Amino acid sequence: MAGRGTGPDFVEALARGLDVLACFDADHRRMSLTDVATAAGLARPTARRLLLTLEELGFVRSSAGVFELTPKVLTLGTAYVASLGLWDIARPHLEALVARTGESSSMAQLDGSDIVYVARVSVPKLISLRVDVGTRFPAVQTSQGKVLLAALSPADLAAALTEPSRAGLPPYIGRSPEQLRAELTEVRARGWAVADEELAPGVRSVAVPVRDGTGTVRAAMNVTVHAAETSRERLLQEHLPLLLRTAGDVSAEWALWQSRPHVQLAHPGTSATV
Repeated sequence: MAGRGTGPDFVEALARGLDVLACFDADHRRMSLTDVATAAGLARPTARRLLLTLEELGFVRSSAGVFELTPKVLTLGTAYVASLGLWDIARPHLEALVARTGESSSMAQLDGSDIVYVARVSVPKLISLRVDVGTRFPAVQTSQGKVLLAALSPADLAAALTEPSRAGLPPYIGRSPEQLRAELTEVRARGWAVADEELAPGVRSVAVPVRDGTGTVRAAMNVTVHAAETSRERLLQEHLPLLLRTAGDVSAEWALWQSRPHVQLAHPGTSATV
């Protein structure tokens, strides 16, 4: 993983530390030093120093030679979401939407060829996928991913589709590149996307865009249902209108939040930031 920096200011040690954190996921919650070194492509002494540094910082803990992440890692993701101001705005709207539909709702953003969940309000349902903030899925297999891919320029879309997924799922072969581009053209025109058991059996969802103050699609919001309980027709006729209204309200409030006057007062002896 490491060794790919090209700029003169690239810090290889930082990159390797982030690689070590990225080795842990739902299937690799606890790893030995050898496991981490192999997964990150590092020599054992280097992996050991990085793990001990991360442990001293509180991001990793160890017991009997086995390492695992600590909840402090969540601060890295929540800091990003908080910096956008999006979660504070979206949360009451998501909660109200879930109360009306009785179904889970999430918000995600695009990262390469994957989506990453940045907000979620869920209800207990027997769905074959575990989804938390930070969960990553291949964009082409999700309704939110289709919405986000459809908003890209042709050049950005081509770059995203050629980037390998980091979600850890088998490659998706459900459609050809031509079929995908045709579907994304339709998604772009109508303003919403459906994923019908493409990510996992029994999982059906519809998603719509969330826009910032410039009108740029910055996130996608969905409603997820169990396919055996909720038909595609009901999803589109009953839940989609509520979802569109909710995403519009979130986008409008986010635009107002981004346009707010903001002054940060500096401490004595330093310059102020506006």
